[in-house]
Amino acid sequence: MTHTERIKIFDTTLRDGEQSPGCSMNLEEKIRLARQLQRLGVDVIEAGFPIASDGDFAAVRAVAAECREASVAALCRTTEADILRAWEAVGGAARPRLHTFVATSDIHLEHKLKKTRAEVLRMTRDAVRLARSLTDDVEFSAEDATRSDVDYLCEVFAAAVEAGARTLNVPDTVGYTTPGEFIELVKTVRERVVAGRDVTISVHCHNDLGLAVANSLAALGAGARQIECTVNGIGERAGNAALEEVIMALHVRSDRLPFACGVRTEEIYPTSQLLSETIGFGVQPNKAVVGRNAFAHEAGIHQHGVLSNPLCYEIMTPESVGVPANRIVLGKHSGRHALSRRYEELGFALSAEELGATYHRFTKLADRKKLIYDQDLLSLLPAAGSRETDSHVPADELMFEIAEAYSG
Repeated sequence: MTHTERIKIFDTTLRDGEQSPGCSMNLEEKIRLARQLQRLGVDVIEAGFPIASDGDFAAVRAVAAECREASVAALCRTTEADILRAWEAVGGAARPRLHTFVATSDIHLEHKLKKTRAEVLRMTRDAVRLARSLTDDVEFSAEDATRSDVDYLCEVFAAAVEAGARTLNVPDTVGYTTPGEFIELVKTVRERVVAGRDVTISVHCHNDLGLAVANSLAALGAGARQIECTVNGIGERAGNAALEEVIMALHVRSDRLPFACGVRTEEIYPTSQLLSETIGFGVQPNKAVVGRNAFAHEAGIHQHGVLSNPLCYEIMTPESVGVPANRIVLGKHSGRHALSRRYEELGFALSAEELGATYHRFTKLADRKKLIYDQDLLSLLPAAGSRETDSHVPADELMFEIAEAYSG
């Protein structure tokens, strides 16, 4: 591939993400997050599952009225009641999409749907035809596609396309597939079903084996042009492909992933923070891109490199995703460069001899304490009379002022 192709980002934080235990949102919270998702620049906001509850119906309708730039999608099963209810909720959107789905794996057909393959094929055809009579933008998903018989999966997808679907979603519903296997499946769907038609292949990967982002990115090389994901990777069980990881992989590795999208990367961190604040469900500290430690450095060798040139240990800048700055964390692995820099920021210029003595005391303290605070650093300083500072304030007074600030 020699040119950059445009892919769509389909955000399902408000639907699949909210299904994660403990991540429910009320109407006002959904609208606020939807506004931020639009500011972020996603192409499609899946606002909910209208037939699931009156609350979901109201939320989809409200998001459809509020967000006039992004497409707004409503999820529905392949039944007439579902589709009509979804359209009632989303029909007022500037760019409405109906997203209908049915399972295609034998295990789902036998144990969940209790339907035959022929029945599901008919349901698909009838549902997509009805949805298409309401809007030109119809997406069809084959739930549990990665555990479905490939021939049957392609038969169902072909029926959906013939009935009017313009987006085919290949979900890895239970996070079962691997990148190489997924590439083959998406390629097969592209060659046997899409075959040059104006139909977008989408992928929706779950993270049960920690492969959701890898599988989503691998699918691009096989012809997928829409990725379904969630902010902070929230979602059923182990979650969905994390939007921030997908976007920054495209951004940082454009040499290998030559695809463009409309997401404004500097809005990633604010969006992540808003979601965490809304649901009271933060990300783990070492979470890629948006975790507290994503741009934090404790090891002395790393700190020296980052202080000399951040590119030594950062493949993206904090500012590029909306994080104010990287963070030098002082701990038992830290070196003299980082310690000296922090003292300078606090207003103390230590000589080489003073730094050596202070560093010795610092490492002893760091062996005992997990977190080293500025007040700890102040307590490690040599006697005030033996130091010079880069401030006009006397050292003992400056130390007192800083200590007072932190004690408050």
